[in-house]
This record gives sequence, C-alpha cells and structure tokens, in this order.
Amino acid sequence: MATDKFEASLKRLEEIVKRLEAGSLTLEDSLKAFEEGVKHAGFCSGKLDDAERRVEILLRQKDGSLKREPFESGEI
Repeated sequence: MATDKFEASLKRLEEIVKRLEAGSLTLEDSLKAFEEGVKHAGFCSGKLDDAERRVEILLRQKDGSLKREPFESGEI
C-alpha cells in the first residue's frame, strides 16, 4: 500500500537526518546519505501534495467552490 511506502520513506529520512546530525560520517558517506535523503524527502513531499489535492476534491461543493474547514489534529 502507498501509505506503507510513505511511512517507510519518512522513517528512513529520519534515520538519515540522525546520522548526518551525529557528524560521524565521512564526507563521502555524508554526501551519499544526503543524496538518499533528498530522494526520500521528494517522495514524501509528492505524497503529501497528492493527499492535499485529494482532500480539496473531497471538500469541493456542487457549485465548484471549495468549502474550507480548519483541520483539527485531534479529530483523527
């Protein structure tokens, strides 16, 4: 499922950030980790953009206008 891929990619990105922040990688390993992190960040960003578009479609009114409602994080 796509959600599993998003979650796995986000987790991997978090791991990469921790490794980079630790400062114990060589320059070459840091560059490789950074490159991998950029790929994961792009993937996650794309998935979040897709989700936002889907939400807007679901909130679209019959007249074509969007009904904007504040997102309450406690509602999930």
